[in-house]
Amino acid sequence: MADFDLVVRGGTVATGVGATRADVGITGGAVRAVREGLGPGREEIPADGKLVLPGGVDAHTHIAQRSSMGILTADDFESGTISAVCGGTTTVISFAAQHRGQSPREVVEAYHGEAGPKAVGDYGFHLILSDPTPEALRVEVPALVEEGVSSFKVYMTYEALRVNDRQLLEVLRSARGMGALTMVHAENHGMIGWMSSELLSGGHAAPKFHAVAHGKLAESEATARAIGLAELVDAPLYVVHVSSKEAVEAIAAARARGLKVFAETCPQYLLLTADDLDRPGMEGAAICCSPPPRDRESQQAIWAALRGGALDVLSSDHAPYTMDERGKLAAGPTPPFPRIGNGVPGIELRMPLVFSEGVGRGRLSLERFVTVCCEAPARLFGLWPRKGTIAPGSDADLAVWDPDREVTVRWADLHDRAGYTPYEGRRLRGWPETVVRRGEVVVRDRQPIAAPGSGRFLARGSSEAAAPLGRPSWSVRLARRFGARDFLR
Repeated sequence: MADFDLVVRGGTVATGVGATRADVGITGGAVRAVREGLGPGREEIPADGKLVLPGGVDAHTHIAQRSSMGILTADDFESGTISAVCGGTTTVISFAAQHRGQSPREVVEAYHGEAGPKAVGDYGFHLILSDPTPEALRVEVPALVEEGVSSFKVYMTYEALRVNDRQLLEVLRSARGMGALTMVHAENHGMIGWMSSELLSGGHAAPKFHAVAHGKLAESEATARAIGLAELVDAPLYVVHVSSKEAVEAIAAARARGLKVFAETCPQYLLLTADDLDRPGMEGAAICCSPPPRDRESQQAIWAALRGGALDVLSSDHAPYTMDERGKLAAGPTPPFPRIGNGVPGIELRMPLVFSEGVGRGRLSLERFVTVCCEAPARLFGLWPRKGTIAPGSDADLAVWDPDREVTVRWADLHDRAGYTPYEGRRLRGWPETVVRRGEVVVRDRQPIAAPGSGRFLARGSSEAAAPLGRPSWSVRLARRFGARDFLR
């Protein structure tokens, strides 16, 4: 008689704290034992000479989402989550995007309708708040937090989505009271608009000028300003897609002062530079994303920050727009850079790219790789310890990696619908061959085999990251000293 439903036998099991040779015993969709010498399973996966890593948690994906420019992403929740699991990622947290005038409740319900029948991996939602009215913050948003949508994203740029500083303060204060975490896209809208106008007036419209208009100073100024606003109301903050050395320095300085500021980066900032936008014709449009890839100095700073802990999470920022009139070129075959669809695909390659270029080249330890790809996003977004680790009681989400398998990246072998990858032709070493989600094999020999709709919605609770410091800013302390005891409770 079998002791387990499934045993992954003889691999090196790695978590954020270490790696050891062990079997993994799984029953009822959960890990039951992790040690050598386990009894038989009804099904067994041999993992001798392989790595057994937790299923990845991608905390930043745009799936079945319409952008502020009106462009729909190429991936729905079927193709998007198939791509994810084929890259070793079993959980995605995608954005439910509120556009102005929309009800947050209706937005989230619409995304449930998109994801439920199609998802292969497990999934949750962040709510994008572009219209944080007092009514929404008082009634609809708290109810959504209770239902497991426990993080919000706000934009400091993009005309159709951005909030002003006062609105951002209201969101931060509301999130603080609800135990939710606020995420911020930090770029200075005025700087970008002014630079764009100056460039276009001089006839500089090619894709490469996107990297000039979205300069490093626009990112670092907005990052520092968002941190200051969060400090005023004693609210934790999560800065998305950090790309520059200067933004890293602003985050590190805030942490040195004891503030709860968390941050992520993405593979495009580790492996691409602004020079990749300087390609013939509209080829550079494929790399246009905001913020854009930077210079070598920033690239090295991002690697160092990811290694050293100043950056907590590696996300994909998967934003797959086709290179045609349905996607990046919706404004015409040769649009000026401000009208090119912003975003790059990356959900399937997130972990293989950084395993190969990080662990394989000694830039990251294996344990740090697991931390930033799996454990930290689960902890920060209310999924730990159900997700992000391999331990008794956790969901049986894991991937068996061949650390020596060499793969040449070709979009034709990937599973998203973008039609291209920025990493075409890159040689990688290390790839997930078998992927298990809640005890079910969903990828075998790199091929997806799970049924659409088998993924589950993850109602997320609050995490320790969302708890305020309990250390009000000087302005708040002074107000209370002068008798305003109820100020910013």
